[in-house]
Amino acid sequence: MLQELQRLFAYHTWANLETARALIACRTPPDRARKILAHQVGADRLWLERLRPEGAKPVVWPDLTPEQIREGLLELGRAWDAYLGALSPRELQHPILYRNSRGDEWSSTVRDILLHVVTHSAYHRGQVASELRNAGFEPAYTDYIHCVRQGWIEEAP
Repeated sequence: MLQELQRLFAYHTWANLETARALIACRTPPDRARKILAHQVGADRLWLERLRPEGAKPVVWPDLTPEQIREGLLELGRAWDAYLGALSPRELQHPILYRNSRGDEWSSTVRDILLHVVTHSAYHRGQVASELRNAGFEPAYTDYIHCVRQGWIEEAP
């Protein structure tokens, strides 16, 4: 499972960066698209903080420029790689206690949090693609198989 999560996070990073590239390519990107992708940066930082608390309090809806979004996504890609590289398969079942944005306390396994991060990102990339298309711009092509075809991650053995 850990190996598959590492592959999913390689895709996660690639797809988010492709989406940021498409946003940057717009002369005047739709503000809603920018805000949604900035939220992706904030949400990833929040979940990473919940998994490896360092005292930071990430902003879930940061106000970032498209270039700042790209830089944040690059930084997060490195952070996820480091986190997953240090994780053992056994740790995937560890419960993580945290509070949501309303202050409610929850407990989720590391595995479920990681899967949530990837699916949450896919949901928001779809929103960004829709916003770009509706504004007359070309959204990024972020299908998983395209990522594999581009050589970003190797095909599974």
